[in-house]
Amino acid sequence: MGNMYRQVLILAGSQAIFQTISILTMTIGGLAGELLAPSPSLTTLPIAMASFGTAVVMFPASLWMARIGRKKGFQVGALAGVVAGLISMAAMMLHSFVLLCIGLFFLGIYQAFAQFYRFAASEVALPAFRSKAISLVLAGGVAAALFGPFLAREGSTLFTVPYVGSFLFMAVMASLGVLLLSRLQVPEQITEQSRTLTARRWQTVISQPAYLVSLFSAASGFGIMVLAMTATPLAMRHHTFDLSQSAGVIQLHVLGMFLPSFFTGKLIERFGAIAIMLTGVLLMLGYVALTFIGTSWGLFAGALILVGMGWNFLYIGGTSLLATTYTPAEKGTAQAVNDMSVFIFSLLCSLSAGSLLNAYGWKAMNLMLLPWILCLSIPLIWLAWWQKRSYVLVD
Repeated sequence: MGNMYRQVLILAGSQAIFQTISILTMTIGGLAGELLAPSPSLTTLPIAMASFGTAVVMFPASLWMARIGRKKGFQVGALAGVVAGLISMAAMMLHSFVLLCIGLFFLGIYQAFAQFYRFAASEVALPAFRSKAISLVLAGGVAAALFGPFLAREGSTLFTVPYVGSFLFMAVMASLGVLLLSRLQVPEQITEQSRTLTARRWQTVISQPAYLVSLFSAASGFGIMVLAMTATPLAMRHHTFDLSQSAGVIQLHVLGMFLPSFFTGKLIERFGAIAIMLTGVLLMLGYVALTFIGTSWGLFAGALILVGMGWNFLYIGGTSLLATTYTPAEKGTAQAVNDMSVFIFSLLCSLSAGSLLNAYGWKAMNLMLLPWILCLSIPLIWLAWWQKRSYVLVD
């Protein structure tokens, strides 16, 4: 029992390190891209390359870890984070937009492996502790709210070339991640079980109603959150806010993303995953409402807090729901298809953030999200009805 808690804490610490790097990148990635990009429409391409790297590597990473184990895979991912920081430093010093894109592609590789920390938590935890374990691992991101924007801001002026120090901090943090993950121990029987049990065809697994609803909800929540987070520093600069002010908004946003994780698991146990995901939809609607009201610092902060909380409820709720749809033998494919789809959404949203912001402005860009968010509620309500009907028929 004590070892289970220890492994969950190691995964939470690893999540905190990764999210610190991720938030650091979101804080200054668009600004670094703006400094090097050959045209304004390409400003957010480097951040999109991180999502692209994740989407490309996600599936093979999942299948590879199913064979060699979580620990080795997670360490390889963290090493990719070290490489990402070093290449991005070189990009800033050489004023190379292409190198910056390559560097953040390697960050995407790190992200591809790190996305499975929450699944590893569900694997080391007993069934009764599973939702809480997932929440606690994601709660490791609370540290990112404090350190990510701080390291981005302090590193931005550490050297004469802007943002070199920020990417140096990225490499150092990823190195700490490699060391921490060396202490991880995923029980062997979990790996063995996944190898020996017979799995259903992957098409059967991913065509389950609960799987599809979980995927759509998590992917949408993640995509909307990434769009907001990528565009915010650029939008705030356009409205004459400085890096310190936008970093403060990002800090509050990340707290909105991860602070609820301390109780999201308990809420899911009490009310069910679907009810919590629907609450996430309402929070996303609140985000759009605040962006439409105005562009003061307080409204930027309030909107980003709401979209962070909405992401939390949709993402953790979706992960908990997803975990009910596959067996240990099916986890490699089921998890990979889900997260690869999530990051394809993320890629499209981060890639389009700069263009949409430049073409339509902050308010109109977010207003365009309204139909998408409203559509999120439809499959969730349908699944709740379908599950209740199935339960009544079986009973």
